[in-house]
Amino acid sequence: MAVQRNLAVSLAFAGLTALAGCGASTDPDDYWVRDDPVGGAPGESTFSDLFLNIDDPNITLEVNKYIWNASLDVLNFLPIQSADPFSGVIVTGFGTPPGGGRSYRATIYVRDPALDARSLNVALYTKSGPASPDAVRAVEDAILTRARQLRLADADL
Repeated sequence: MAVQRNLAVSLAFAGLTALAGCGASTDPDDYWVRDDPVGGAPGESTFSDLFLNIDDPNITLEVNKYIWNASLDVLNFLPIQSADPFSGVIVTGFGTPPGGGRSYRATIYVRDPALDARSLNVALYTKSGPASPDAVRAVEDAILTRARQLRLADADL
């Protein structure tokens, strides 16, 4: 029992020693916190940047405004539970379309600023589970058609 414990401690110590030696630097300046807020050379990020509240102004999340607005227009019969235009996610509750008998709930994800079918991802659910692929395709087509209409109307201004 003691031999097993000693072996386990020795293996753990050897593993930690090997891990500590990986990528070790001999430069003593690497052991001190740098004065500049980004923690290194321009364009270089460090582990400590994860804990700083510094956003890179060159990185922005963008969604296509026409697809976003078209999604809200087409699915206006569904109650919105949450909508985040910065990440492009719209989550709705259950609702029944006009003239329909089945309840639906949707999650829409607008991923890209391009007015393109690849920018849109729709997940449609019924109370009994995922909706049919044909229903999802019909909703996606309706959203993209409405987005193109909004784009054309905006170009006429």
